Amino acid sequence: MYKSAINIVLFCPEIPNNTGNIVRSCTAFKANLHLIKPYGFFLNDKRMVRAGLNCWDKVQMFEHKSWEHFIETTPPNKAIWLLTKSGTTTPDQINMQTDNREQLYFVFGQETKGLPQTLMEQYSQNQVRIPIWNPVRSINLSNTVACVLYEYAKQNHYFNLDKQCA
Repeated sequence: MYKSAINIVLFCPEIPNNTGNIVRSCTAFKANLHLIKPYGFFLNDKRMVRAGLNCWDKVQMFEHKSWEHFIETTPPNKAIWLLTKSGTTTPDQINMQTDNREQLYFVFGQETKGLPQTLMEQYSQNQVRIPIWNPVRSINLSNTVACVLYEYAKQNHYFNLDKQCA
């Protein structure tokens, strides 16, 4: 297993294929994955297992029964960023370098509803968006996660990642 400063947090994920794909991305970029209940599927859903390929025994995955449980069971020295369409910060504007000694948590909302208004208000200064062309309403959750993970890898000069083509 690996130790990582970057954490991907899925708040009540609904679509098993997305979550499985995110398992694969988190494994590829050595990121921790946090799942906050309730889910819209069972963790043994065949669509989720298939999308995660052979990464299930490699990913650092944590389950939380609620947002409150997530806050209570994660380190106090953490930076929490919400991914939203209305965010004013882009991923490249966040210092994701691992030498800042702070755990980074990027929180992604439900595919159909996003994040609760209470979280949006609580973290109003820590909202991030992925810039996309205006006529497009949004991009897939797993693609958004991949964008954040790639920015993290880039800022850390792809440290501990295989730089050779597969």
